[in-house]
Amino acid sequence: MASKDDTQAKAPPETRNIVQFLRSSKSGMKIRVGALNGKRVDYFKGKSAVKALLSPAYAKVKNVPKVTTEAEAEAILQSSIQYAFYLRVDRGTPTGSSTSPRHVTVVPQQQFAQDAYFVWLYEGSQWTTYAGGLLMVALMLAAVMFPLWPPVMRLGVWYLSIAMLGLLGAFFGLAIIRLIIYIITVVIASPGIWIFPQLFADVGVIESFVPLWEWDVPKKKAGKKKKAKAPAGASPEEQLANNGGAFIEEVGDGSPEQSHPESRSARVEEVPDVDS
Repeated sequence: MASKDDTQAKAPPETRNIVQFLRSSKSGMKIRVGALNGKRVDYFKGKSAVKALLSPAYAKVKNVPKVTTEAEAEAILQSSIQYAFYLRVDRGTPTGSSTSPRHVTVVPQQQFAQDAYFVWLYEGSQWTTYAGGLLMVALMLAAVMFPLWPPVMRLGVWYLSIAMLGLLGAFFGLAIIRLIIYIITVVIASPGIWIFPQLFADVGVIESFVPLWEWDVPKKKAGKKKKAKAPAGASPEEQLANNGGAFIEEVGDGSPEQSHPESRSARVEEVPDVDS
């Protein structure tokens, strides 16, 4: 029986390019983590793969078939299953708590569907992992062999470390000085002045020091929009449209049909004495 690597090696270049795109971060696919035979694996939903093939990022990939409809995307994803880059699975219960990865099991019928789940058996390009591992080993060996370094290199590292510590100290010193200036200006010239107001903002290095100073004026919150008044003499339908679904109809005070009295104040009347 052919192994997974042998089966993947038989895939044509176009299929391999499609799989590499789907496995990369450029596809924008949502990757879930599951457990297959006790091993943590990545899996995805079929609908996510279809959207990736219809995205503008896929249109920029070279040496891949053109995809314009969901039917074409499903056909390509179905044909790629036979090369064991990914396989359809059923999602089961979590391995532990509700937030733990779910158990996944490979199903016999390998048919692509948008509402189905597929486990990744293709790890993608591993050169970045290998390069990072080699770099870590090299740094550890360099640190261990520091006493054997030439005197010039050791002196250079010492100067570099002093420069980094000085830069860090200058940053903290600047933060303390700007706070002191702000406290003083709050007392003598409210609302206070910030030196380098963008120092801790999420901006570039140069933008952090522009402008040089700024008043600490609170930003105004956007107020609610006032509803427009209906013009005088407008009909109830126009008032309803202008006021967003509600209006108040004014009733004249002098109407004889007025059902409510104009005033609630008490009145005292003199009644003539009938006996006099």
